[in-house]
Amino acid sequence: MITLGCSKNLFDSEVTMTQLKANGFDVEHEAQQDDSEIVIINTCGFIDNAKQESIDTILRYAEAKKEGLVDKVYVTGCLSERYKDDLAKEIPDVDEYFGTRDLPRLLKTLKADYKHELVGERLITTPNHYAYLKIAEGCDRPCSFCAIPLMRGKHVSTPIESLVKQTKGLAAQGVKELILIAQDLTYYGLDLYQERKLAELLRELSKVEGIEWIRLHYAYPTGFPMDVIEEMKNNPKVCNYLDIPLQHASTSMLKAMRRGTTREKTTQLIQDIRAMVPEIAIRTTFIAGYPGETEADVEEMKDWVEEMQFERLGIFTYSHEENTHAYQFEDDVPEEEKDRRAAEVMEIQQEISLSHNQQKVGKTFKVLFDRVEGDYFVGRTEYDSPEVDNEVLVNKKDHFVRIGDFAQIKITSASDFDLYGEVVHE
Repeated sequence: MITLGCSKNLFDSEVTMTQLKANGFDVEHEAQQDDSEIVIINTCGFIDNAKQESIDTILRYAEAKKEGLVDKVYVTGCLSERYKDDLAKEIPDVDEYFGTRDLPRLLKTLKADYKHELVGERLITTPNHYAYLKIAEGCDRPCSFCAIPLMRGKHVSTPIESLVKQTKGLAAQGVKELILIAQDLTYYGLDLYQERKLAELLRELSKVEGIEWIRLHYAYPTGFPMDVIEEMKNNPKVCNYLDIPLQHASTSMLKAMRRGTTREKTTQLIQDIRAMVPEIAIRTTFIAGYPGETEADVEEMKDWVEEMQFERLGIFTYSHEENTHAYQFEDDVPEEEKDRRAAEVMEIQQEISLSHNQQKVGKTFKVLFDRVEGDYFVGRTEYDSPEVDNEVLVNKKDHFVRIGDFAQIKITSASDFDLYGEVVHE
């Protein structure tokens, strides 16, 4: 099984592999050896680079099948959901293409049964101590640039009882950190319970023994439920961390992107969140080069990034996606210009990140250790998510920590995106 794209895809791959294992298949995730008889590629169709990577991977395995190195190649996930017919025409060597909701059909094709009693069980591919928990599928937001509703459909929340059951299963496997994911976390519950229920979900999940950190990813800013921040403030298991994609700072761009908010409202929201939880780490993402974006819009974004001092920030260049609302407009910012604008924003953020990190020197933090790399044990504070955020490095020559365990670490020095520290023995 090969997974491309985001953590939501990884979650889906884990569910698929659990079902296959229960049916007696020997399954590996992104195996080192190319010796599998059947290859399932879980694709991403979000933006151009991701689509290209998915297509290259499909072509590679279609070629391997032609050469007799693998027997069957199946393609599933977002790219396949969105371009099934085109892909089947262009790359006919793939045995079958499946969409994002076709797991039962995929299993049937492999002569496997969909085992309902396994719902909630997962073969996790992340290190044993953390796992992603997808609390909802799809999205009801009308953002003009986004193709996700085309691939994932409307928002569907998973019931609280089911998520608690899944969490108990994960905790039994040794998971200590739960990373909640969805296209839009803050919409959670509106479809099932007719009200936003993310705060209640956090309360219920935090009762599960063994879970020590719960982290929030992909919270939409419009209609943000402040009871979630109240829960974060009062519940020691909820990390002081929020991933809230804001996309732009210019009100005219936010309007064009159909984000349902303004710069002023967003500024107020961030200020309100920080007033309630002053030590929070806010992670956000922006888009550079949306159709019609002017130099003035870019300057406004840069000024706002400087003003808001976000703890974590990433920026994408705009990708012109067919069947989205924005596709009707001319993609009028050249690629090099998009890259330049993105780089200028990241340059500002680099300085901000360095400043934030230097303020941590001399302080002690609870750190969860993920891996060993070169001369270092590598871990994270509650203010950092795996793979996208800052890391804490502890020299293994001088200290010992166990992977998957927490340790108290005193920060001794800092760079732009990394902290260095030593173990504090209590």
